[in-house]
Amino acid sequence: MPLKILVIRFSSIGDIVLTTPVVRALKEQAGAEVHYLTKKKFAGILEPNPYIDRVWAIEKSVGEIASDLKREAFDYLIDLHRNLRTLQLSIHLRKSKKYSFDKLNWQKWLLTRWKINKMPDVHIVDRYMDTVRPLGVTNDGKGLDYFIPTKDQVNLVSHGLPANYLAFVLGAAHATKRMEEEQMAELCKSWKQPIVLLGGPAEAEIGKRLEKLGNHIYNTCGIMRLGQSADLVRQASLVLTHDTGLMHIAAAFNKPILSVWGNTVPDLGMYPYLPGQEEIEKTRRQEVLGLSCRPCSKIGHDRCPKGHFRCMRDQPISDMVAKLSRIWLAEAIND
Repeated sequence: MPLKILVIRFSSIGDIVLTTPVVRALKEQAGAEVHYLTKKKFAGILEPNPYIDRVWAIEKSVGEIASDLKREAFDYLIDLHRNLRTLQLSIHLRKSKKYSFDKLNWQKWLLTRWKINKMPDVHIVDRYMDTVRPLGVTNDGKGLDYFIPTKDQVNLVSHGLPANYLAFVLGAAHATKRMEEEQMAELCKSWKQPIVLLGGPAEAEIGKRLEKLGNHIYNTCGIMRLGQSADLVRQASLVLTHDTGLMHIAAAFNKPILSVWGNTVPDLGMYPYLPGQEEIEKTRRQEVLGLSCRPCSKIGHDRCPKGHFRCMRDQPISDMVAKLSRIWLAEAIND
């Protein structure tokens, strides 16, 4: 009988995508029957994944499905979230052996509160992989996975979209991780190649305003489902993105990425995961270095705690456009 394993990560989009190398390794190397527990609103990210045998989902509480999970008699719980919910679940499933991810909360607190960097120079994917090493699996170096179902595959021609374009991801979960609209507008006007704007309902109005700035700008914000936006990332020539879920989806498709960083920093270990391209990726980051207040949070804020928002406002859009141009040209030559 194969091992029966439950992987747990409740949220969010990017964090879940970052767990996919663990799922693949458990299936391919351990030959396990892999189940995955997450929140219902994120289940669609995982359901097309061929390395997962079953996706379990909750609205709020693990009590919603604890008895069902107990009947599954899992050999192992792989806790990649490690919070109160996962503690409660481990009590329900006490007969299953549990391995938990080290979230390094103390090190993160030192970095965000006192700017003392004790974070290991290790990507979070490799830290996730450390959690399952006792099961004899290792990182296969194949990067992240994201699988797009047929219903979300976008035909560019039928949607009136160009064949070659810059995918510009407007959104991020918190305001301090996003450029301000004026900066987005300056970039859209300065970049002369086709741009496809990506975002959810929260970015719909900004997308409409930006689209009016030029015939080379195509707005899909609030129009496309997440899976469709992911497919537009997959088909893009180049991706410009904040520190958000679509950044990690772009990495799953091995796209050239220029990542824009505000109050968060790559030192937290969640930069684009591109095995074999680490040195290239470091040159494709846009951030303001040397600010004594940065990082102010491991996640983000609704507004700058200091009021000046220099981590984003001090970023020269001309430099960003120049970097994009160099990447665009390099990729065109490689093609």
